Amino acid sequence: MSVILKQLLFQERTVLSATSLGREATSKPLYKKLRSSMTPGKKLQGLVAATVTPMTPDGQINLSVIRQYVDYLVGEQNVKNVFLNGTTGEGLSLNIQERKQLAEEWIHQGKDKLDHVIIHVGALSLPESQELARHAAAIGASGIAVIAPFFFRPANKDELTAFLQKIASEAPEVPFYYYHIPSLTGVKIRVEELLDGIKEQIPTFQGVKFSDTDLLDLAQCINKNEREQFAFLYGVDEQLLSALAIGANGAVGSTYNYLGRKTNLMLQAFAKPDLALARKYQFLTGEFLNFVIKLGFGVAQTKAVMTFVSGIPMGPPRLPLVDASEEFIIKAKAKLDSIMWPDGN
Repeated sequence: MSVILKQLLFQERTVLSATSLGREATSKPLYKKLRSSMTPGKKLQGLVAATVTPMTPDGQINLSVIRQYVDYLVGEQNVKNVFLNGTTGEGLSLNIQERKQLAEEWIHQGKDKLDHVIIHVGALSLPESQELARHAAAIGASGIAVIAPFFFRPANKDELTAFLQKIASEAPEVPFYYYHIPSLTGVKIRVEELLDGIKEQIPTFQGVKFSDTDLLDLAQCINKNEREQFAFLYGVDEQLLSALAIGANGAVGSTYNYLGRKTNLMLQAFAKPDLALARKYQFLTGEFLNFVIKLGFGVAQTKAVMTFVSGIPMGPPRLPLVDASEEFIIKAKAKLDSIMWPDGN
């Protein structure tokens, strides 16, 4: 548990363990103090790094490098928004205590450095997800996100909305985002359909992490919800430029951990607009991803890339995922080093 949270809990004379921080932690005095510790006024837009979870060689979460991780993202990649405990962060392979500890440390180390800390609180168990939502609210998260349940799946929009509402209501002052990734969840409910009337059911609803290649669905979402000013954050890094062209106002992705500065240059080129330059950056990102995908690319390999790019030891993934091979690391590093970016670096 972070120092800041310990101090606040002591001040409120609330005795709670790291594994049981629940409804009691959102008592009004404590809640207000924690929320004031990190609540930026900026709108969520631009790049959001889907963070990996650093681990020790024996597979325990490694909180000791989070400060260095924050400084690296801000200083080296010019990325000031993070999305914790998602797919890249192996969130669903972590237990509740680990997810809370990571969230606390990112909030603590990100204070006055990060603009937004979005915490993924989705779980297969509704009570666990609700507990994580309450905890995220208590420690001052900028927002919470929830993935669709994917073992017993919702069959339609109403069932999915009911599930999301039960979680969002546990953090009634925290912006809520739906994490749409049908390739992993198998939940094919179109986001366009989900968003119809969503504010009536979930007043805190603020947007979608849209990790799907169905740009028609994304376009309809954006076109039909202009008045709501939702954040549409695209989650397929190699297709970001296409999503920007139809109105996405940001992106959440793993490559922004190590290609954040390059992708920010693409965003700047798109805004000018200098589409030819923006395409060059997108094509080169795609060239690298196309190369590593053919080698076999997932969370374990992302951790390996982050380790050799940042110099921060990210450690192994948690089983059933296995470490990236030495061959992958050598080839991926050589490929990344060989790319000639338009900015000359």
